[in-house]
Amino acid sequence: MMSILIAAATEFELRAFDEAGGAEHVLRLITGIGPVETAHALTALLCRHAGQISAVINFGIAGAFPDSGAALLDICLAEQEVLGDLGLCLPDRIERLSERGLIVKDSFVLDKGLRQTAEYALRHSAISCKTGTFVTVSCASGTEDRARRLGRQFQGLCENMEGAAAARVCEAFQLPCLELRCVSNIAGERDRRRWRLHEACLRAGHAAAIAAAALKEVYPFLQPGRK
Repeated sequence: MMSILIAAATEFELRAFDEAGGAEHVLRLITGIGPVETAHALTALLCRHAGQISAVINFGIAGAFPDSGAALLDICLAEQEVLGDLGLCLPDRIERLSERGLIVKDSFVLDKGLRQTAEYALRHSAISCKTGTFVTVSCASGTEDRARRLGRQFQGLCENMEGAAAARVCEAFQLPCLELRCVSNIAGERDRRRWRLHEACLRAGHAAAIAAAALKEVYPFLQPGRK
């Protein structure tokens, strides 16, 4: 039996998916926070379930970069993921290791077919979404200046801490990956009174449930009992 794997960093995010009715006929994974935990947890699960998973949906919350066009509680879909702080931290930018002649994999294109299917399903459910480049960091932006610099350098839509790791593992296992996030805050904003963590988790879980249902409808190999 082939299945979709639903991955989120925290139990709170994954619970929102379950409460939205998305838990039927999917595998579920709490990866933990950050790229290292995500890569470890996802790799371990895919090895245990070799040949049983046909697609991965990685979802959760994110901080929108200032001037990116994304606002609080917007749903965002990743076209590509970038490891934003892998390199040399300079006063005005991150110097990527490839600029120093090193061979390093630090950007990942996500599956276009899954993204377009999810986008159509969300819009059909009256949920608008934005698409663009997501930036994965090990250290979230704590100042507006850093957030603006990362956003400008990568023309990024939003910042997160797991997406590029999930995309890298899926690439290694030759699995299509969809990444979906809801904006919980503006990157660099430290006034927690302006954050919308709870609502963003619920909205992300609801959107991920819609996306999962649409993928199972469009791709027959994701149906229970089908190969």
